[in-house]
Amino acid sequence: MALEEKREKRPPVTPMMIEEEAALRNGSRGLTPGPWAEAAGPRPRTTERHIAVHKRLVLGFAVSILALLAVTMIAVLLSVRFEECGAAADGPPRASGNGSLSGAARQPLGAGQSPGRPEEEARGGEAAEEEEEEEEEWQRRQELPPWARSRLPRHLRPLHYNLMLSAFMENFTFSGEVNVQLEVRNASRYIVLHAHRMHIEAVRVAEDKLAGGVRVARTFFYPQTQVFVVVLNRSLEVQRSYNLKIIYNALIENELLGFFRSSYVLHGERR
Repeated sequence: MALEEKREKRPPVTPMMIEEEAALRNGSRGLTPGPWAEAAGPRPRTTERHIAVHKRLVLGFAVSILALLAVTMIAVLLSVRFEECGAAADGPPRASGNGSLSGAARQPLGAGQSPGRPEEEARGGEAAEEEEEEEEEWQRRQELPPWARSRLPRHLRPLHYNLMLSAFMENFTFSGEVNVQLEVRNASRYIVLHAHRMHIEAVRVAEDKLAGGVRVARTFFYPQTQVFVVVLNRSLEVQRSYNLKIIYNALIENELLGFFRSSYVLHGERR
C-alpha cells in the first residue's frame, strides 16, 4: 500500500524532461537545443602552452640553421688558411722583412733574380741530420726546442738595434744589414729571432767590439713558427754583451706582409 502511494506522488514524465535527460547524456549541459546550447557546448581548446611550444620549435630550427651556416663558413676559412700555410711551408723561403730583426746596403738582385735558399738548406742532408739530432736531444729532455715554441726564448735581451736598408724599385727588392746588441740572461748556444721569407747572406756574432767573435756552427729557418735560428759552437756567457750582425736580402712584397709596396691612381696615372 505504501509503495502505491509513493508512485502516485512522483510527478508525471513530460516530453521536456525526456529532452533534458537526453541532452545531459549527449554533453550539452542540460540545455535544450538552440543558440544558448551551441554557445555553451564543448569546443576544441588551443592553449597558450601549445603556442609557446610551437614558438620554441620554430626558434630552435632557426638557431640550428644559423649555427650550421656559421660552422660551414669557419670550416671553409680554415681550409683556405691551411692550404696557404702549407704552400708557404713547402715553397722556398722568399724574402720579406717580416721579422723582429731586419737589416745595409748590399748589391741589388738582378732583374728576374729571386732570393735563394739559406746556406744551411743548400748543404742538404748534413744540415737536416744535425737538426734531427738536436730535436731528438730536446725530446730526451722532454722539452720543446726553443725554435718550436710559440714565443721567443727569454735568455737573450735586445738592448739596441742599428738597421740599414737599401730598396731597389726597378725589381722591387731590398737588401739590409742589422746589428743588434744582446744581453745574455741565461747561458745558451741558440739565438732565435722572428724571420719569414728572407734570404740570409751572412751571420756574425761578436763579444762586444774589442773581443773576438763567436763561431757560428750553422743557421736554419723553422717555418712552423716563422723563426730563424743561429746555432753557436759554444754557449754565450751570462751577463755579457754580444753583437749580432745579419746581412740579408728580400722581396718588397705586393701584400700586407713585412716590407711591402702599394700604389694609387692620380689623374689616370698609377703611382
